[in-house]
Amino acid sequence: MDITYKINATVAVEQFINLLNNTTLGERRPVDDHECIQGMLKNSNLIISAWIHDQLVGIARSVTDFNYACYLSDLAIDEKYQRFGMGKQLITLTQAQLGPRCKVILLAAPAAREYYKHIGFTHNEYCWTLERHQTVTSLANK
Repeated sequence: MDITYKINATVAVEQFINLLNNTTLGERRPVDDHECIQGMLKNSNLIISAWIHDQLVGIARSVTDFNYACYLSDLAIDEKYQRFGMGKQLITLTQAQLGPRCKVILLAAPAAREYYKHIGFTHNEYCWTLERHQTVTSLANK
């Protein structure tokens, strides 16, 4: 399989949507909202992509300061091309762009929980999320 990996190459909205729809991430991403997907791509500052000819088959999309923390927002591999080491390679190439103290942080999709443990990630139970429709509450209200 002839896979080409690219750093910060342009990824079209439709290419990204097609890839997401060919993974379990498509269920949890706003694939029907082109403006949101466009913003996701535009405002990511580190994108490592995997291509077979002109077809996007994998992506590691991150937001990072390159020195301390890198939030790996999406790691998506087309289901037809999974289990060939592409995910590990995308993470390795992501790390290669980061400074020596920079850690990779991610939220695992339910189907991928064991994958990250298997490739050496450490589980951290201290993750918190605040959905867009939720508001910050006062401790006095608790």
